[in-house]
Amino acid sequence: MPVVAFIDTPGAYPGIGSEERGQGTAIAESLLTMAALRVPCVAVVIGEGGSGGALAIGVADRILMLENAIYAVASPEACAAILWKDAAKAPEAAETMRITAEDLFGFGIVDEVIPEPVPAHERPRDAIAAVGAAVARHLADLHAAYVAPGAAGPDALVDARDAKFRRIGAWREDLAADGVPAEPV
Repeated sequence: MPVVAFIDTPGAYPGIGSEERGQGTAIAESLLTMAALRVPCVAVVIGEGGSGGALAIGVADRILMLENAIYAVASPEACAAILWKDAAKAPEAAETMRITAEDLFGFGIVDEVIPEPVPAHERPRDAIAAVGAAVARHLADLHAAYVAPGAAGPDALVDARDAKFRRIGAWREDLAADGVPAEPV
């Protein structure tokens, strides 16, 4: 049975009480569990994917994202408050963070950007159909590659998922002064 996670959360609350109740441990355990699942996993960011709350269920073989969704380690408001001590600079922070579906697809973090009917909230059936079709397509690809008779198998699936996440944000020491890789990535 595959796992499909729908992500729409501003993230985990960063308060002391949350940490005292084990929020950090719960997120870490979820990350470990999702990384080790021996079945196909697809995550879909359908709104706001923020912080540890989104990351906890976003470890997947394929990450899909609605075109108007955002996905980030922190909300733009939190980033602005941290960097400039001014949450009103959230638009500037959002631009700097590059949290759009288009940006994240370009970075190789998101595997597919799902077009949304405009306005999606007035045409939810169309949005649901688009998400369903994308999820079905990716699950079929994963099944054929890793689950079907003669396919690579669950160990290869887990290894591929691990490799996918290790490529994200890879440390590069071979960058020129302008930040361009000396060799293609």
